[in-house]
Amino acid sequence: MSERQTIVIASPLEAEHVAALRQIAPDRLEVLHEPSLLPPVRYIADHKGAPFTRDAAQEQAWRALLARADILWDFPPAELLDTMPKLRWIQATSTGVGPLADKLRLAERGVTVTTARGVHAGPLAEWVFMALLQHVRGLDHLRREQAAHRWVRYCGEDLAGRTLLLIGAGDLARGCARIGKALDMRVVALARRPGLERSHAGLFDQIAPVSDLLEQLAAADAVVITVPHTPETEGMFGAAAFAAMRPGAAFVNIGRGPVVDHAALHAALASGQVGFAALDVTDPEPLPPEDPLWAMPNVLISPHSASTVARENARIAAIFRENLLCWLDRRPDDMRNILAPGQLY
Repeated sequence: MSERQTIVIASPLEAEHVAALRQIAPDRLEVLHEPSLLPPVRYIADHKGAPFTRDAAQEQAWRALLARADILWDFPPAELLDTMPKLRWIQATSTGVGPLADKLRLAERGVTVTTARGVHAGPLAEWVFMALLQHVRGLDHLRREQAAHRWVRYCGEDLAGRTLLLIGAGDLARGCARIGKALDMRVVALARRPGLERSHAGLFDQIAPVSDLLEQLAAADAVVITVPHTPETEGMFGAAAFAAMRPGAAFVNIGRGPVVDHAALHAALASGQVGFAALDVTDPEPLPPEDPLWAMPNVLISPHSASTVARENARIAAIFRENLLCWLDRRPDDMRNILAPGQLY
């Protein structure tokens, strides 16, 4: 591209990553970053920021800044899209942005969207196995015994040889499968298109169709939800699915809350049909303080933060930098993580 392109940083981003963007092609790229116009962060890689209201002057400056953007780091406010005539590309900071892109009619506007796919699989998989190992190896028991200064030998369980059932066979399932295989587990993935060519298919001992859900649940020692919220997955895990699980099996959700009927999950946990649940996502979010899941001793709840680690933005920014070079050199087919129109993630 011969014209100089303008990038606007539309959500909080650490200064070192902004500086790295500015070093890519300063003769072809202008990077605009105004931290005073962005919400204050609550933690590293906080893309939303704390509640924040711009005064009239800041709002005017914010709108003027966005209007200059050819490229955005993160999504703009929906109501301001019509004031951004130059916008042609958004680098998202998450993966499941398809519904938002459709709602904003970005494809119709000629706006390319690239996602953060691949960034969160590792941290989420680590969280899954933190939870499973905590449960299987009896961390809560050990904490109680330590608090009581009590030395009494006991017999625990292990994961080796157990069956891990992954609901989904995509990127998040890949991350979980790698660790599961390293722990000598049998790994089965459930997919809409089990015959689809996948570069990581070798990590799975079996890829079964979604129609085999109840049959596969009966053989699983641990079940992990990795699928997004779609019309097909909404309420996928209800009373019938929990009843089909092996009694006492573990259940982990790193996908989306609406995939699970939480009343059915509570009942299954209370009866012991499900021995343990680890939930990084719930429905609704935040989980209401009065929800009974909070108080259950066999439940671990995370505030949708399992994927957030200190190096998250560094990894997303690395994808962005690679894509910027492709964009500037007119090599769109080489860009990573392009979201196809109608695609969910």
